[in-house]
Amino acid sequence: MIYGKNVFTRRKLLAAAGATAPSAMLAQAGSLAHARPLTTATAQTSATTQTPAAAAEPRPIVCAFSKHFQWTDVAGAAQVAADLGYEGMDLTVRPDGHVLPERVEDDLPKAAEAIRKVGLSLPMITTAITDTASPHAEPTIRTMSALGIRRYRWVNFRYSSTRSLPDQIADIKIKAKELAALNKQYGVCAMYHTHSGVNRFGASIWDLYLVLRDLDTESVGANYDIGHATIEGGLGGWVHSTRLLLPYMKGIGVKDFAWTRDAKGAWVPRGRPLGLGMVNFKQFFAMVKAARFAGPMEVHMEYPELGGADQGGRELTIPRERLISMFRRDLDVLKGMLREAGWA
Repeated sequence: MIYGKNVFTRRKLLAAAGATAPSAMLAQAGSLAHARPLTTATAQTSATTQTPAAAAEPRPIVCAFSKHFQWTDVAGAAQVAADLGYEGMDLTVRPDGHVLPERVEDDLPKAAEAIRKVGLSLPMITTAITDTASPHAEPTIRTMSALGIRRYRWVNFRYSSTRSLPDQIADIKIKAKELAALNKQYGVCAMYHTHSGVNRFGASIWDLYLVLRDLDTESVGANYDIGHATIEGGLGGWVHSTRLLLPYMKGIGVKDFAWTRDAKGAWVPRGRPLGLGMVNFKQFFAMVKAARFAGPMEVHMEYPELGGADQGGRELTIPRERLISMFRRDLDVLKGMLREAGWA
């Protein structure tokens, strides 16, 4: 991968990490606010007492997920994302990602420089960190902290069918508390990504809430995936899970899907272009806007027409121009949805 001149030497990076206080991590101010339920009284007060400038609504930062751009390097992915009209990037820092965890101290500063050089922000990264014992966990956290990257995606715990759920949740809470302490030391926040499926902790949402509710919400929170939440929650369950996690929602994953039958006749969720599936984006965006969400919103495009880019493939099976056209279409649809929700 080819980058511009690296402004961070290893010595400077480690020195910066050692001197970093939580306040220093507020450089990317637009990505730091977290969702807080907005009461009727608060809304009325804001409408009557604030000046137009002071009353400006917080808004999400629409980010490209670099998983879908792994057919090119970081600099190429950043340029394509900027040309499409994204505001930021969620960078993969994990095995087979744009930055490998074992090279994070050397390559993440270069990647951050390449992304910011084209005018994109870098409010979050996606990692393979499960707990403090995960390989390269502290070097990753220390390095992102020194670079002013405030948030990272925290990967999923799995349930065992041989132990009780309460006992396993108790164990996960201990690991989450330890991770929260490490994050607090470096002024960053882990966002637990909500998936769907059997034996996935957090898929039902209530179990994730039980872990997060007693921990520091500036150190651990949720990256709420509305596609997976709808798969798990059906007609109304996603509404309740959204309400439950709003105070802990530090990031949002946007994807669409529809139920379809596979080759064996079983019903399975299949990714669809935004707006052509079953997710009720209109209601969801109204809810998170009312809660004044202002964190990163990463776009997941996970439908097979993308020719391998949907799953992070490094080789495309469709022409690049066609892929870019589909990326542009999904981003335009999302921006239209956000405007309809009242976000400028």
